[in-house]
Amino acid sequence: MVTHGDSRSGPASAEGGVRERVDVLVVGGGNAGFSAAHAAARRGRRVLLIEKGRAEESGGNSYYTAGAFRIAHGGPSDLDGLVEHDERMARTELPAYSPAGFHADMKRVTGGRNDPELTAALVDDGRAALDWLRGLGLRFRLMYERQSYTDASGRHVFWGNLAVGSVGGGKGLIEQHEQAARAGGVEVRYGCRATGLMVDEGRVCGVRWVGADGQAGRIGAESVVLAAGGFEADADLRREHLGPGWERAYVRGTPLNTGDMLRAALEAGARPGGDWSTCHSVAWDTGAPPGGGDRERTNTLTRQSYPLGIVVNTEGRRFLDEGADFRNYTYAKYGAEILRQPGGRAFQVFDAELRPMLRTEEYDAPGTTEITAPTLEELARRMGVPEDAFTATVRAFNSAIDRTRPFEPAVKDGRAARVDPPKSNWAHPLETPPFYAYPVACGITFTFGGLAADDRGRVLGADGAPMPGLFVCGEMLGGLFSGNYPGGTGLTSGTVFGRRAGAIA
Repeated sequence: MVTHGDSRSGPASAEGGVRERVDVLVVGGGNAGFSAAHAAARRGRRVLLIEKGRAEESGGNSYYTAGAFRIAHGGPSDLDGLVEHDERMARTELPAYSPAGFHADMKRVTGGRNDPELTAALVDDGRAALDWLRGLGLRFRLMYERQSYTDASGRHVFWGNLAVGSVGGGKGLIEQHEQAARAGGVEVRYGCRATGLMVDEGRVCGVRWVGADGQAGRIGAESVVLAAGGFEADADLRREHLGPGWERAYVRGTPLNTGDMLRAALEAGARPGGDWSTCHSVAWDTGAPPGGGDRERTNTLTRQSYPLGIVVNTEGRRFLDEGADFRNYTYAKYGAEILRQPGGRAFQVFDAELRPMLRTEEYDAPGTTEITAPTLEELARRMGVPEDAFTATVRAFNSAIDRTRPFEPAVKDGRAARVDPPKSNWAHPLETPPFYAYPVACGITFTFGGLAADDRGRVLGADGAPMPGLFVCGEMLGGLFSGNYPGGTGLTSGTVFGRRAGAIA
């Protein structure tokens, strides 16, 4: 059952607090944790999932996502039975995405620093994992509004090898997970923060916890699955591992991912895994709460149509190639580029011809920070950037565009602007008033460093062998990503490795 208490059940121990025992204890109530809990419960195990957040704070980072899942597939007909029917399907162009293509994308965007065994599990098991979730009652759809453009013939053309998402986005994903947990006999306990691991003769055998009211206790378990996220919400840990300046980053998702269980696992002898010096970070509305936790606007605070326009810093100058690749392969590293700019701020700039092409759910959402002006000079003044530098930047960009090539946003069109830095694709002149600017900062999503594990989710100790009784999944699993990230991979990873951990826990 799903409960909303602070873990008061069970006999009191001689050491104080509460003590109880389950078969499988899952720490963290996001997509990965629920996937692990479902898999274990369907083996007949007694499963308890504890979540640091109260019921009204639940879902981890998964709640704040758009619900996108990257999987290999053979095109529209291959997705029958997984995604819900949409009347637009008859007018849809959705290229197949092969496992080889998924592998190549993982290697390319991480510079070859992705763990090959973990990547193989992610790619090979991704589609089956989503079919499994579908069988548990979770629902999926094609993300027309986020991942397709309408061409001149009225066809919906998908781009960037990302098409499938959960119905209702991240909010819907967590709601459906909770429903599946109730149906599957998983007990979920909110407001219960794990503070450390219990270890007996080398085996992890439970956790210590504290409730929202300060009550503390212990829960024993045959297996513990850690799915409690990274350390992105802790400014000191960001500064320590990511470097100076990262304390200024906005938290994109939950404010509760402060690295508690990463510390606990390392103290218990787990080996760190992956790249602790980089993270997933995006262009984020400067009007968002810096500490995260906006459960109403969630993912709509991101600004991801930048490949269509240009991005300038507070000095009025461009500093990155907005069209280097599809948004799905650059957005997770461009947040860091914004943070490196003066004041950690930048502006996405578009004209009236581009404005209707921006993602409606992001750029038209209530509370969006938007600056408009009838001229470039007035736009610069309202942005607070040097007028001469900004107008010179725009004019140099406009004059450098190869206008002999057509503007085609659903493909890499090669329509470049030969300036420094170049814009490799989708260079469209900013000439038609009114003009629009969106101030953005760096929004950190999750950290790439975590715990080392094998492809079954078993945490590895200092000697490289699995630690008895301890598993990991979700953003706590290190080794898949470094420096960058293919969009939609995180939720797929959480389901794949959560399911694998729960299958043997």
